[in-house]
Amino acid sequence: MRKLTLTLAILGSTALTGPVFAQEEMKIVDEPLELTIHLHWPRAQGYGVGGDASKIYPVEEEARKLTNIHLKDATAGKNTKDNNEAMNLLLAQGNLPDIVGGNLIQQPVNQYGPEGAFLPLNELVKEHAPNIQAFWDSHPGLQQAISAYDGNYYYIPYLPDGKFGRAWYIRQDWLDKLGLQQPQTVDELHDVLVAFRDQDPNGNGLKDEIPYFARDWEEVNRLLTLWDARSSGSDTYHDFFVKDGKVVHPYAQEAYRDGMANIAAWYKEGLIDPEIFTRGSSSRDYLLGENLGGVTHDWFASTSGYNDALKDKIPGFNFVPFLPPASAKGVRMEEHRRTPIKPDGWAISHLNRHPIETIKYFDFWFSEYGRLLSNFGVEGQTWDRVDGQPVYKPEVLNSDQPVNSQMYLVGAQIYRGYWQDYRYEWQWTSEAARKGIELYDANDLLIDQFLGVAFNKEEQAIYDRYWPSLKTYMLERQQAWILGTGDVKSDWEAYVSTLDKMGYQDVIAVMNKAYKRQYGG
Repeated sequence: MRKLTLTLAILGSTALTGPVFAQEEMKIVDEPLELTIHLHWPRAQGYGVGGDASKIYPVEEEARKLTNIHLKDATAGKNTKDNNEAMNLLLAQGNLPDIVGGNLIQQPVNQYGPEGAFLPLNELVKEHAPNIQAFWDSHPGLQQAISAYDGNYYYIPYLPDGKFGRAWYIRQDWLDKLGLQQPQTVDELHDVLVAFRDQDPNGNGLKDEIPYFARDWEEVNRLLTLWDARSSGSDTYHDFFVKDGKVVHPYAQEAYRDGMANIAAWYKEGLIDPEIFTRGSSSRDYLLGENLGGVTHDWFASTSGYNDALKDKIPGFNFVPFLPPASAKGVRMEEHRRTPIKPDGWAISHLNRHPIETIKYFDFWFSEYGRLLSNFGVEGQTWDRVDGQPVYKPEVLNSDQPVNSQMYLVGAQIYRGYWQDYRYEWQWTSEAARKGIELYDANDLLIDQFLGVAFNKEEQAIYDRYWPSLKTYMLERQQAWILGTGDVKSDWEAYVSTLDKMGYQDVIAVMNKAYKRQYGG
């Protein structure tokens, strides 16, 4: 088990002084070399602070000093936050910049890379990017996961770090008041939710408690795992997963039928927020702030923060992570985990006249100092080296602005191709969340993730033809069953038949063809 520790003793130590890395070792070219870049991502539409190219990131300034490579903004779609629209605009204009990066670039890059729009990186990395190659060698399977149908890979991804993201949370103060223990099984969870509904744990004399709630409505589907079904195969909602070596979709399995029947029953019993589909992202703030919410499934770091936020408003408030209840078949698992690889990052366009220098520049961000720079910002400005560890300055940790938001403004944690360092997040994760993460880490809860497939042109056409309408139909029926419009068990045969008529088997066929080609077996 890996544990990260940043004790108060470390935080209180004296920072090391003096340069740690020789700048000459990181210089890629003798004279400054300018490369153009398209970087479109949710926080910024352009390469510069807030997307403004005239406001150069401090991280970019530091990288320029160290490498002599200067990035110049050439982002398309500055007037839209839709990355797909921005990418389409970029491809339509034809005159691609040297580097194409940002949010969700994997699919278009893997589609157009084999057609010549982007350079294959396999040999470039082997010959000129030792840090990236070392990452692939130490993380088997990830290079396959980003490869296109021709076996080449065309982008360097954003690579998240860490294990657990979300967890089950419960009002421990309500349990204590009612004399109950944390639920260890699905049946015990049911009984606890009933008690939260009926026994007035908030003490206001009203039957207004919401036993299970979620700010993302998709988290109601997470209850499926309690009956040995699945809601997704990755950190993306509604994704495919691998069952017995084959790609399937969770919403077409018989276990889903049975799990959905139980969720509908819990909803009818008043154990699930009646506004689960409509309350929206503010539900966590409202239901906890008004002392109404009992159980949820949400992110460790942000959810644990409510104990401090509400301690003065709600005496004794104690919202804590607890282990996933064992399923009907006795399986205890956490379906959500941090994906090891994202479809975000950057690629080299075919018009780039300096591919070797560019791949060396990409490799710089995987060097020891480049990784620190991409995660924590500029040493001495936002962090110091303390006993060999990167430690944020007090003004960063104690700011009213979230640490990640501060990093976005200096050019760290943005969607370039880089390897995230979980130490960046651990420092501003509350003690309660840290204990929860360590609890989860000690209980073997992780499950394998489906990392996606790369289609060829014909496979992509079949997927695009059928999957959007199939997914829409699945989600429409799902919501209707939970809300009580229809019965999943009596509707099941007709539902499966409709899926087949809408092309489900065709989608599964191309998914498995691509999966076998990409991963073998």
